[in-house]
Amino acid sequence: MATLAPPAELLRRQIVGGVRSFFNDQSKGERPVVPSDDALIPRGSVAWRVHGDVASMMVGGIAALLLQMLHPAALAGVWDHSDFRRNMHGRLRNTARFIAVTTFGEREAAEAAIARVRGIHDHVNGVLPDETPYDANDPMLLSWVHLAGGLMFLDSWIRFGEPEMSSVDRDAYWRDVAPAARMLGAEPVPVTAADAAALLGQFPSQLRGDERTRTVRNVILRQPPPTLAVLPVQTLLMRSAVDLLPSWARRMHGLRSSGVGAQAVGAATTGLARTIRWAFRS
Repeated sequence: MATLAPPAELLRRQIVGGVRSFFNDQSKGERPVVPSDDALIPRGSVAWRVHGDVASMMVGGIAALLLQMLHPAALAGVWDHSDFRRNMHGRLRNTARFIAVTTFGEREAAEAAIARVRGIHDHVNGVLPDETPYDANDPMLLSWVHLAGGLMFLDSWIRFGEPEMSSVDRDAYWRDVAPAARMLGAEPVPVTAADAAALLGQFPSQLRGDERTRTVRNVILRQPPPTLAVLPVQTLLMRSAVDLLPSWARRMHGLRSSGVGAQAVGAATTGLARTIRWAFRS
């Protein structure tokens, strides 16, 4: 007679199964990326620590997308060349898989993934509403996308995983993720936290909050959950992502922080992150 698993084990399996189902499209036969000793980013690096934390990466990923979309050319690429309105989950899933492959996967798989993205970018171009041309292969635009993603992933990890992260490790993170950005065609590429802060200072005059950004904002933040059971978690992650954004980015999006409730939101997200880490360590 089979014995029943203890409640803690059942919970662990449910959490692990739910996370893997969310990030891997079973209809395409996708399976979790297997960590490799021949990865583009070395095993044991700071980026492995940051990118390996599920909850903080989910919060950082949502915040990164909101931040990236404030650049009219980054937004136009999504607006004109994707089905984001119908499949935002798919876009988030594809982005997460790309990060996993280029962080943990075999170098050959990472290089192939980067080549596929570059091939897609070759066809992503057009004209903005003000008649300004845009091209997804623009090195400075790619630099913005890389910068916004790195800032939000790192800030989310610090907030929900490692509040005392050293400045040495913060610099190491930017060095770790720089090669993939260069391979994608980004230029300039920051290699320290100071570089990232200085580069960010070059972009404010190029960013916009308008009807298009509000539309994308609403698609991101109001997407229906895959099941009602995950609605509370999704709501928490979305709220944490908005709180993570720089205050100027929230204002451009017409969003507000949680205010006096921010501490409670942060504590709940930290608790969720710890629970997911427990599930994957057990």
